[in-house]
Order: sequence, then C-alpha cells, then structure tokens
Amino acid sequence: MTYPAPRLVFWETTAGCNLRCIHCRRVTVADQLTPQDLTTADAFAMIDAIAGVGKPVFVLSGGEPLFRPDIYDIARYATDAGLPVALATNGTLIDDAVAARIQASGVRRVSISFDGADAGTHDTFRGLPGSFEAAIVGFRALRKVGLPVQINTTVANHNKAQLDSMLAMAKDLDAVGLHLFLLVPVGCGVQIAEEQMINAQEYERVLNWLYDIEQSEPELQLKATCAPHYFRVMRTRRAEERRKGTQQELPASYDRQVHGHPHGQMHAATKGCLAGTGVCFISHRGEVFPCGYLPVEAGNIHQQDFSEIWEGSPLFAELRDPDALEGKCGICQFKSLCAGCRARSYGISGNYLAEEPFCAYQPETRQVVF
Repeated sequence: MTYPAPRLVFWETTAGCNLRCIHCRRVTVADQLTPQDLTTADAFAMIDAIAGVGKPVFVLSGGEPLFRPDIYDIARYATDAGLPVALATNGTLIDDAVAARIQASGVRRVSISFDGADAGTHDTFRGLPGSFEAAIVGFRALRKVGLPVQINTTVANHNKAQLDSMLAMAKDLDAVGLHLFLLVPVGCGVQIAEEQMINAQEYERVLNWLYDIEQSEPELQLKATCAPHYFRVMRTRRAEERRKGTQQELPASYDRQVHGHPHGQMHAATKGCLAGTGVCFISHRGEVFPCGYLPVEAGNIHQQDFSEIWEGSPLFAELRDPDALEGKCGICQFKSLCAGCRARSYGISGNYLAEEPFCAYQPETRQVVF
C-alpha cells in the first residue's frame, strides 16, 4: 500500500538552547550542542531521504536551531533539494546580520514563539529576563530583510486572557500569522500540566474566539495547533450560519485551513491531528516520532531509510486508521476530520488511541461497555 507523502517534517536540530521554558516538550535542555546531535553529513543524508519521499515543508526546530553553526548550510542544502524550509526559533539570537544569513540560506518562513503579549508574562515562562525584547528585535530584523514571520503562542492559564493582546501584537509587528498551540502535557509540560492546562470548556472558548477572528482578520493566517477539534468547531459553526442564513463569504484564511496555503504550503492543513499521517518529527538523535509531543518511536534514521519508516511503521499504520480510535473519539462523527490530539491522549492516559481528554464535545451516542 502506498501512503501519501508527509506534508510537514519537523527536525529537532539540537537539544541545545539558551532558554529554559517551563512548558518545553523536552525534559532536559542543554546549554550547548550535544554529542548526540546529527552531524552535518547525517543531516544532508536525512534531507536526501526525505526529498526522496516527497516535498514536505521541512521545519528546522530545536532546542534552538541557531545554536548550530552549520544551520545555514543545512537550510541551503534542503532548499536546493526542493524542500520548502521553515525555521522555528525563539528569536533571541537574531540581529541584522543573522537575519540576512537566514534569508540567504533559502528559508522561506520563520516562526518566533511568544508566551505572552508583555515581557513579564513571556520572560517568566521562558526563564530568561530580557527574552521578550530580544525576540522583538529578532522579529523586526527578519521582517527588515523581507522574510515572512509568524507568531507561535502556547495557550495556557497564564496567558488565556491575553489573546486579544497577542492578536494586536501580531498586527503591530506585521506578522503573517498567529498560530495558537494548546498545551500538551509532555516533557517539562507535565510538571505544569495541572496548574496551567486550560480545561475542555476553555478550549472551546479559545477555538470559537479563533473562528470569530478568522472572519474579521482574513489577511492574517490563523491556525490552531494541537487542537484538532478546531476543525469540528469550524465545521459546525459554518453549518449553523448556513441554517440561520448568516453565512459570510469564506475568508481566505478558511481556505488556507482546509485546503492548504497556495504559496509554498507553509500553512497547509487538511484535518485535525496529523501525527503520523501528514506530519512526523525527527529528534536530534535520529529517532522518528509521529509528532514532537508524542514520544513513541516509529523508527530511527540511523537504522532505517526514512521511506521505510514513513511507509512501513506499524505505529503510523495505527494512527492512520480512524477506526482504531477508542472511547468517544471512536464513535464521533467527526473522527476522520478531527481525530483528537493523539499526543494529549497519550500524555494523560498512556494510550495514544484513547479519547481526547480535553474535548468538550459529546457524540450523539456512546459505546456501551459490557
């Protein structure tokens, strides 16, 4: 059986980072490059293998990818291999010279993470005073050289009241997008899960806020990540508007959400959880996971070709079968559209096929357990 090519491949370029974010998916973070990081030659071989499967967006993640002095060479190699390259950074190491090198390397989009709309909120979570202002400087340097930059924001109790302020900041900085990440209890996130995880009802409020903003801000690319139930919210809201006769013309951002962005697939999405189906994550040691938040290994590029893992992993086969879902996700009419966050299910129950624990929706019927 031939599987569709991946849409996004995230590579953890290094475990090294200059910040100590308390909601990081990593349990341990180094303050320098580590011996386990893939070499430049390893990275080139990995890129060749990925390009042999398809042309997914190749996201240089971390840790902090700018810790690697060869990151520009790697970005250029991937670009020349035909992969659209994106860079996910905390922004604090970027000045005008670094921004120019990023642009010259072929990177087509950069994301910078902000955990709040002010320095106090952001710096507390990032573990480094001054990181907010440094990220702002980096953001503006990238825009100066013409690179599209999006803001990534992890939504939790500490900043759930700042969504409007985050939106205003994105517009003020001339961001091309605002991506909301709903906290997944893995890595360091496990330690703050109880006090920072918003509940299922808050998730619904955030996702409905996002839908409303999409209608009023069509030029700003908006996306909910690790919140696959947004596709259910979007579908049901559109249906309600059709019934009431209040449906507006679909904004451009809706088309990007459902059908993928026409320019380089940097905003592509076709359904909810894409872990193992349209997305995978390669660790700095070469392990291949369904996503960066689901720590169940599908294979290792040191031992297998990437194509063998992508097409032949039993783990990926399970995640690609909506009929394998359990609990209310298994009987939900939106399971093929949404699928629930498999990483959140695993983080809470230890079972990646269990029902999404932070979804407020109740299917019309539930399975009867005898």
